Amino acid sequence: MTSTVRRFLFEGLDIRGAIVHLGDAWQQMQAGRDYQPTVAQLLGETAAVTALIAAQLKQPGRLTLQLRGNGPIQLLVMDCNEQLQMRGMARSNPVVLPAPVPELLGAHQGGQLLMSLDLPTARQPYQSYVPLVGDSIAAIFEHYLEQSEQQPSKLIASASPRAAACLFLQKMPDADKHDADGWSRITQLAATVKPAELLELDAETLLRRLFHEDIEAGGIRIYDAQPVVYHCPEDWDKVRDMIRGIGKADAETILAEHGEILIRDDICNREYRFDAAAVAALFAESAPENLH
Repeated sequence: MTSTVRRFLFEGLDIRGAIVHLGDAWQQMQAGRDYQPTVAQLLGETAAVTALIAAQLKQPGRLTLQLRGNGPIQLLVMDCNEQLQMRGMARSNPVVLPAPVPELLGAHQGGQLLMSLDLPTARQPYQSYVPLVGDSIAAIFEHYLEQSEQQPSKLIASASPRAAACLFLQKMPDADKHDADGWSRITQLAATVKPAELLELDAETLLRRLFHEDIEAGGIRIYDAQPVVYHCPEDWDKVRDMIRGIGKADAETILAEHGEILIRDDICNREYRFDAAAVAALFAESAPENLH
């Protein structure tokens, strides 16, 4: 099952949209994690929405979305660049029972959505915080998009162990000039989508199922699919630099206490281990050469 973002446009209505379908990328993100179903559901929906937003990046950059709160699920984090290379993780209590999304995320206990955009041309990342407003992941991001883009938006998301997907619609400034009832009609049709259809149908089939008359009339332009991939490569150089950064004395203190230096990369679900010989070699490499 491939992973793609497929944008489309109702040309006569000035309404744009996109369908995100994550198959292999979502499955790889869950591998070895043992997430409980409730946690995986919310993380998968967040992954689909993150791919949607990242697909709108017009220049190289890295988008990070974090939902933080004091509920049973403390953190949902997704990271994606303009090439739609993504990774993500969840942090939660050992047992998370089904409950309303605001309760799961601690929305009423200071829960926040943090958006960070890191651009190579900027000195520091652009960041924005908004409260978690909405009774679902889709509603939370719908509220965020309406606040940030100042345009009415409709977002529907779903996730299963095999796939995560979302359908996005946005009313553009001239929509009412084209058809005063167009936005209402299109969103009502979109609301009829079933989770199984969203997760299982390809974009063209889903659009035909939901907007048959518009498709038949040639009123929808469907753009080429943008591939999405799970991307979490090993980065030994970065970890070695971290150990060099703490200094030889502190590194040796950690070795004396624990017998090794263990660095855990939570978002990629990977561990980096250094024994005494590896640490000694690391600092020998970075030592200045003796002057003769």
